[in-house]
Amino acid sequence: MVLVDGDRHQLDLARQQAEHHNVQVHIVVDFVHVAEYVWKAAWSLHTPEDPAAERWVAIQLPAILSGRLGETLTELRRQARTAGLDSDQRKGLETCVKYLTAKRAYLDYAGALAAGWPIATGIVEGACRHLIADRLNITGARWGLDGAEAVLNSRTVISNGDFERYWTFHLQQEHQRVHQARYQYGHQLAA
Repeated sequence: MVLVDGDRHQLDLARQQAEHHNVQVHIVVDFVHVAEYVWKAAWSLHTPEDPAAERWVAIQLPAILSGRLGETLTELRRQARTAGLDSDQRKGLETCVKYLTAKRAYLDYAGALAAGWPIATGIVEGACRHLIADRLNITGARWGLDGAEAVLNSRTVISNGDFERYWTFHLQQEHQRVHQARYQYGHQLAA
């Protein structure tokens, strides 16, 4: 499963890597990006500050989430024709329809949710910020790849609440590597 923000380059890379590794991947476009386009359509149909815009979006987004994208696109196209909008007013609505149509293959949110997959990158971006940026972007930090990976692994273990179990395992492995594997008779620690 690959979650992307919908950028064409990301989609191409995901497909290329899947083909290169001979694996099937399910690509899902971040739902928040879809919501942004639906809001653009709403502002084509409603004036700024109009509470009806929020009600309109509250109908469209659940329809998309529940797998009724085709019906939603049909309704958006119908509204674009019948709302009596000039070409400038129609731009947000047309942009939304083009985006949803172009990304249609990656908008199976009902299937993604049924499979337990994430549909928005916010949690991933938050985890990256917590695990990576908060530690590696500090002033004066100089990181090589090995050191950065070690720090990130440690932060992940701590964040997951697994540090005590990890540390016990680490000490056992270190004892094996340093002592038992090197001594012919496998002496045990006395203290």
